[in-house]
Amino acid sequence: MSFLVPDGQVFTPESPGYPAYGDVRPRFVVLCRSVADVVSALAYARATGERLVPRGGGHCFAGRSSTDGIVLDLSGLQSVSPAAIGPGARLQQVYEGLHTYGRTLPAGCGPTVGIAGLTLGGGIGLLGRQHGLTCDRLVGAQVVLADGTVVDCDEDRHPELFWALRGAGGGQFGVVTEFRFDTIAEPLTTRIEAHWPEVALEDLVREWQAWAPDAPDELTLNLTLMGSRATLFGASTLDEASTRKLLREFTDRPFELRDGLPYHRLKQTFAGPPEPRQRTRSEFFSRGLSDGTIATLLTELGGRLSFTTMGGAYNRVAEDATAFAHRGERFLLEHVGDPDDPWVDRSWAIAHADGSGRVYPNFPDPALDDWATAYHAGNYRRLVAVKNAYDPDRFFDFPQAIS
Repeated sequence: MSFLVPDGQVFTPESPGYPAYGDVRPRFVVLCRSVADVVSALAYARATGERLVPRGGGHCFAGRSSTDGIVLDLSGLQSVSPAAIGPGARLQQVYEGLHTYGRTLPAGCGPTVGIAGLTLGGGIGLLGRQHGLTCDRLVGAQVVLADGTVVDCDEDRHPELFWALRGAGGGQFGVVTEFRFDTIAEPLTTRIEAHWPEVALEDLVREWQAWAPDAPDELTLNLTLMGSRATLFGASTLDEASTRKLLREFTDRPFELRDGLPYHRLKQTFAGPPEPRQRTRSEFFSRGLSDGTIATLLTELGGRLSFTTMGGAYNRVAEDATAFAHRGERFLLEHVGDPDDPWVDRSWAIAHADGSGRVYPNFPDPALDDWATAYHAGNYRRLVAVKNAYDPDRFFDFPQAIS
């Protein structure tokens, strides 16, 4: 049995141009070009019992954006303006589109990352310490609910749904078909990068975790360790001289600085080739790693450790103001390795002894024991109430979904 949508296109495995997603072969891929397409696809899924998942961007670490049932491909809804952004837009489109209006958003670096998933799970990026999470800039959304109802939500209309979308909304409560943001003026930035092949890594981690989360909001400095090599990258909204002066408070080691970059150009300079398939585990830290943990981590280093600075505006929002609960963290640590490498689990366990137990919802981890607390902390019970109100039959479901 097949079906049609008013404005888009439905692909089956026999269709020319059928988009497969790795080893997953959906029964249907619905390329949506209108809200009516979304409503029609949901109606078909409800009538037939087919599993349906929305796909806004290009990936999900846990594979939640693909299924052997119906993939609701939202890439046809990709308009970008300061008034509204479609769920199919990816970050490169968002930055370049908003640039034409002199505006931007605090968001991530990957050009192919979808604005929908990023926003609904939080949204960490190089302007975040100054302007907050991407979801903190969300002021309204249009959502198609499981029963096909189309609603607009904001602080006044469906406020509990709007609260839940800001940090826990990915595939949980409905299909977002439009995002409305409070954009910011696009700043000029100074790009920061350094590669130190020979450096005392234990000392560097201690220095970084003591300084970077407390640096002025205008500066973000992240750290990556691989083998014996340290890489630092980030940005500031200060000029080169002011940025260099601040960095000297951290270290006398050399940095490469490049100032006068509009934010969308800065993002382009950090875009690299796609990485091979890898496994990632991560955790937030509300205090620094102990000396013993640092030493053991580096002795066991078999992949990549990536430290992302938090603090600043991220933490000046109450934990229950949005569904994103992680408002007291100093940094995020990712352990990245080959898919079958046991080092990822060993490294995560070593660092976990000092961790906060909190995990970024946009980095889902199937290996977590208490995922509800890790992703949502004290907000989980309220999220269950929102789920029961807007999707009581769990039409939108996946492992580790709110229930």
